[in-house]
Parts: sequence; C-alpha cells; structure tokens
Amino acid sequence: MATIRDVAKLAGVSVATVSRYLNKNGYVNKDTEQRVAKAIEQLNYEPNAVARGLAGKQTGTIALILPDIANPFFPEIARGVEDVAQKHGFTVILCNSDDLGQKEKSYIEVLRKKYVDGIIFASNTLGQDDVEQMNKNNIPLVVLDRAPTRQSCSVIRSRNYEGAKLAVSHLLDIGCKKIAHLYGPQELITAKKRMLGYEESVLDFPWYSPSLMVPGHFRMDGGLAAVKELFAKHPDVDGIFCGNDLMAIGALKGLHQLGIRVPEDVAIIGFDGISLTEITTPELTTIAQPNYDMGALAAKVLIETIQSGVMEAKLYELDVELIVRDSTKR
Repeated sequence: MATIRDVAKLAGVSVATVSRYLNKNGYVNKDTEQRVAKAIEQLNYEPNAVARGLAGKQTGTIALILPDIANPFFPEIARGVEDVAQKHGFTVILCNSDDLGQKEKSYIEVLRKKYVDGIIFASNTLGQDDVEQMNKNNIPLVVLDRAPTRQSCSVIRSRNYEGAKLAVSHLLDIGCKKIAHLYGPQELITAKKRMLGYEESVLDFPWYSPSLMVPGHFRMDGGLAAVKELFAKHPDVDGIFCGNDLMAIGALKGLHQLGIRVPEDVAIIGFDGISLTEITTPELTTIAQPNYDMGALAAKVLIETIQSGVMEAKLYELDVELIVRDSTKR
C-alpha cells in the first residue's frame, strides 16, 4: 500500500504539504494541489482515517454501545443513530456488550484512546466512574435510557412513568377488574419507572397486592415463566401490563399454553413498540416509544457536542404513544 511519503516523493513536495492538502489545513497553491491529487490517483493512495484523526483530533467516527443486539428494540435505535451520523459525515462503530460489565469496560478502554470522536451508550452497566473517566479525557458521550447516579452527561429516554400509567388506564377503560404487572430489572430506571407507574395507578384498588408484580427480566422466556407463576397465585387476573414487549410476547405464549384466551379472558399490553408486536396472534397492544427518534436525537446531540466542544448534562424525555391492537380489543 502506498504511504504519504510515496505521494510526497511522486509529487515532488514535502510530507507536510501532502498533509495540509489532505486535511484542508493551511495554504497549498493550485499547481501543487494538482500534483498531489495526481500522485494520489496514480498510487491509489488511501489516507489512514485514524492517523489523520489523531493528528487533527477528530476521526469522523462515533461508537454505539448496546446491551443486546438480539432485542429488536435496539436495532431500531441503531438505525436512527446511523442515519443521522451518516448525514453529518460520521461513521458508526457498533459494540454489543451482552449486558456484561467487563466486556463493556474493555470496549471503553479501546474507545477511550481517542480512536472515536464520541460514544453513545444504550447499556445497562455504565458506571459513574466510567462517565467521570471519559469526561476527564474529554470524550463526548450521550446516554440512552439509563442515567448514571450523578447525571454528568446528556441522557435521552422516553416518558416511562407516564407510559405505564397510560397502559394501566387503558386496561381499566376496557373493563379489567384485576391487573398484574410483569417487570424488568429494577436496577434499570426504565423498569423502575414503569413499575412505579403501575403501582401508583392500582394501589388504592381493593384487589391490589404486591404479589401481582412478577419479575420477567425484560426477556421473552422471562415473560413466559412469569405469567405461569402469576396465574398459580392469581387465577382471576384479567389484565396484564408487561414492562416491555419481549415479556409480553413470552406472556402471550404462556397464556396460550395455560389455555387462557387473549383478549377474551385476559387482556395484555406491552411497552416499547417493537415490530414483533405486529406479527403475534393476536397482535399486541403496546406503549410505543419513538425508538428511531431516540437514536436520531442521541446522534444529533453527540455530534453537536463534538463540533462545539461544549459538554452539557441535559435530560431529554420523549413522548410515548398507546397503540391499540387485538390483545386488548374486547
């Protein structure tokens, strides 16, 4: 492969002149520009983006760290990030942490070396020490969903509490008399806010009991197991609010295995608005987050931070929407 020195030698100029031409930094006269351009074409020279970035303090690359790419919620976010990044001339590096703190820290360690201009975290294991380390190294970051203990960076999430109350209100409106909740990991603010919205909506009803809340771990198999545990304790439940759509899909399968009809016997609603909710039988009612828009906004905020050099700690909360489908139509 040709090097910048090869280009300089063929064009009859210094390496510094070729560097100024490539980085559009400093004066290069027209005649010299033409010679350098011709040499680059003849040698099929491709500048090393990382090396140029280290010299110019920007590589035109951002990283997106996701906890689980298998969850359909996250590819929709990634699409929003990528579209906005591409529009602004940035490339996106995707990192899948598998919800493993050590794996995420190894990603951070590599990315921390300034090979990227900024990082978007949609991860569950980001710690306050990680945020402080990146702030210390002047690496711009934006967090999706989960804010660190002390918010020292921009955070983007949907209105989880309001969405939960909207879900329970819908189940009450269609006539449900006893509503349960399958919840996600409570160390996540999203899961915690959704549980809080459920609990405050039903706390004053005589049928309410803490045992109506069952963990489903934000997973499909968790939803299936949770719904079976729920009906062993409360066979008279006629409405279920699931903290995410994957649990709702698992719960739908569990109800089918128990011989319980949806929505005739039990109405069920999820949260997220992933595309899988449109192909289940029956199709699932859900509280839809603006998944694509969340990713797009994260990229926009990060790129603005990179370009301005000003790091803010701002919270963005996006509206959610009730999408009614067959799983709650009575």
